[in-house]
Amino acid sequence: MIDKLFWGLRALCYAPFFGKLGLPSYMGKPIFFKGIRNIFIGSKVRIFPHLRMETQDGGTIHIADDVVISQNVHITSAGNLVIGKRSLILANVFITNIDHEYTEIGVHVVKQKIHVKETKIGENCFIGMGAAIMAGTVLGKQCVVGTNSVVKGIFPDYCVIAGSPAKIVKMYNHQTHSWERYNQIN
Repeated sequence: MIDKLFWGLRALCYAPFFGKLGLPSYMGKPIFFKGIRNIFIGSKVRIFPHLRMETQDGGTIHIADDVVISQNVHITSAGNLVIGKRSLILANVFITNIDHEYTEIGVHVVKQKIHVKETKIGENCFIGMGAAIMAGTVLGKQCVVGTNSVVKGIFPDYCVIAGSPAKIVKMYNHQTHSWERYNQIN
């Protein structure tokens, strides 16, 4: 509990450097920010140690209210990356809206063009440990992403996504009020 008090004080000290930092929020250390002015964080956001969050080329990161980000998470943006309110992101997750070009032989990948694709995590999503949310991913409301999944694409509200590459494995059926295997719905 005392740690979180210090984490709250850290957030208070960092607040003037962000594009926005809603309070009360807290953040553990160590933590790394690049392009902090382009990071917008809502109220009651809990950030645990070892976060790396970076923007480049004018990109922005918008984290809505009441989001929890666990340990060792890396978020990078060169466009507009959004994490919806009340989402939970477990440890060792990577989230990006950037793809690197690699087609020029003999040219280092970091010196090649980047491609920015919309990446958005909807409200009340649960991102499992070790997942990779790749550029071009749009998750609807209350999606669940399985542990170690590699996610790319557009997914509707109320679905469970798992695998590498990730696919829908369950969806919420509003008539039966239950989560059902995806092949039972279709």
